[in-house]
Amino acid sequence: MIRQLRSDFNSRFRPELYRSLRHSLDACVRTHVDFRIAETPCFIPKPLLDRMAAIGAELTHSLVNDSGYLTKAGRAIPELYRAADQTPHPHFLTVDFGLIREKSGELSPRLVEMQAFPSIYGLQFVLSEAYRSIFELDPSLGYFLGGHDAASFWKILSRVILAGHDPETVVLAEIEPEQQKTFPDFLVTADRLGIRIVDAELILPEDRPGRLPRLCYRNGRSLVPIRRIYNRAIVDELMRKQIRLPFDYRESFDVEWAGHPNWYFLISKFSIPFLQHEAVPPAVFLDAWFRGEGRDRLPEDRNQWILKPLFSFAGKGIQFAPSQEDLAAIPVTQRHEYLLQQRMNFEPVIETPCGPTQCEIRILYVWPDGENLQPLAALTRLGRGKMMGVDHNRDQEWVGASAAFYPKQAG
Repeated sequence: MIRQLRSDFNSRFRPELYRSLRHSLDACVRTHVDFRIAETPCFIPKPLLDRMAAIGAELTHSLVNDSGYLTKAGRAIPELYRAADQTPHPHFLTVDFGLIREKSGELSPRLVEMQAFPSIYGLQFVLSEAYRSIFELDPSLGYFLGGHDAASFWKILSRVILAGHDPETVVLAEIEPEQQKTFPDFLVTADRLGIRIVDAELILPEDRPGRLPRLCYRNGRSLVPIRRIYNRAIVDELMRKQIRLPFDYRESFDVEWAGHPNWYFLISKFSIPFLQHEAVPPAVFLDAWFRGEGRDRLPEDRNQWILKPLFSFAGKGIQFAPSQEDLAAIPVTQRHEYLLQQRMNFEPVIETPCGPTQCEIRILYVWPDGENLQPLAALTRLGRGKMMGVDHNRDQEWVGASAAFYPKQAG
């Protein structure tokens, strides 16, 4: 998007540099990064990144401060996973934007989705540094947001995840963590903060008469009490795989959550119909649409519609231009779990040797206890198909996960 930086990068690109990037990344994270990494970073004007970060924060506060909305969203949490001791706000947030071209020629952000759940904070740091080093980017280019630098990035992540606890008593919990494509991020985070990566299926409850039960993980023959859980387990996966954990989400334990499970549902695609903002495409719940409600929000042309499951992850189940038969095929009892949304025509703004490429920009936020919601950095994804996720662009070049750099303003 910044023409001079884009032209300079493209002219200096060599395939062997990309191979070095992949090798360096794998070496830094001590495992293979299985999803596709793009050949290029993105160069995005800082004011545009700041605008997206401000919109995401505005939308988030409008939801967190709306008790009526939170009550409605809470009803969408499956009963078995309605976790006790909900925190006043989420600790992590990601907000995804695409870019459209206004009639004036200006690029404007449009919300794709938002999720109160952690993303690959640690891996994104490593990837950004690898781009800078391998491709010898101008050292004055920045990628942190919110006034952060490398030191404050890890300091605030430590405050959110550890919250002052001994790292031995803090765990990163996920289902079969070594099998997840985000495992490289887990390793970076665990190495930096000194915490354990623990399979959530191996977290054990321990009764304590007269006191709250606690949760523990096994270290050799010993059970180590857990004081805080950095939650990376997605309920959608638990439900799909019919996994029953050894502990009950609904029970109170003597443990803190860094990323309380309920917020995965409370700020999600479920939020979109409740948001009134020029950056939010119109949307309506499928069951409401069948009742005739909100139909005027969507364009007449169904080619501009998207059907989305509310709580799936990584683009699972999304359908473009759904027909009446497609919609009717969804059982009546499940229609409240789907969203119809106007599809945006996102502008291909990244010039590559393979042609113009779209860029989806994810703002990564944290919200420490007692502090303000704040952006840390931007994760970007490049793609030329309908779907932007890295799993949908495996067989192409100059697409995949990337990072956003910007020229720092003088002074």
